[in-house]
Amino acid sequence: MKVIILNTTLKNGTELSHTEALAGEAASIFESEGVDVEMLRVNDYSISYGIDDDMGGDDEWPQILEKVIDADIVIIGTPLWLGEKSSVATIVIERLYGSSKLENSKGQSIFYNKVAGVIVTGNEDGAKHASASIIYGLSHIGFTIPPNVDAYWVGEAGPGPSYMDIKHENEFTKRHIKWLAYNTMHMATMLRKTPLPNKGNKLNE
Repeated sequence: MKVIILNTTLKNGTELSHTEALAGEAASIFESEGVDVEMLRVNDYSISYGIDDDMGGDDEWPQILEKVIDADIVIIGTPLWLGEKSSVATIVIERLYGSSKLENSKGQSIFYNKVAGVIVTGNEDGAKHASASIIYGLSHIGFTIPPNVDAYWVGEAGPGPSYMDIKHENEFTKRHIKWLAYNTMHMATMLRKTPLPNKGNKLNE
């Protein structure tokens, strides 16, 4: 089983990312269960704007899409800015939407029989709003969404400690990270054994 975690932080390279730190908690659980995990920062790639699987030119989205197609579980991690998911997360959802026209071997969307979840970090409010937006978008294009796969940490209003400063003090967040990891693994196992039928589910039916 393979997991791809798409960190949609606005930061580049090895710059400190609180979203990556929280996603790392989920990655540790996946790895403890023998699951292959890859985490990447989308902002380290040159992603063109558009609604297509390949915009041509210097567009590096096809490299990310290949990893998504190869994965059983896809987790999108996003920071909060003004109560919203990051602009990078929006681009990812748009590009996934543009890629959903691709078909699997049964003629379904390429994202059928893949499981998804979301991880959110930030100060003040917006975690549930960002989670709802991402989860709906993923469900709409074919991903399966298990229960309790929105894990988040939100600090106090205004400037203050971020996730890595006090991450071990929040039992709510730790519990939801476990739910996300184990519920996505369980659902992915179920879909491997019993994939969604293609009757009534073909893109060009």
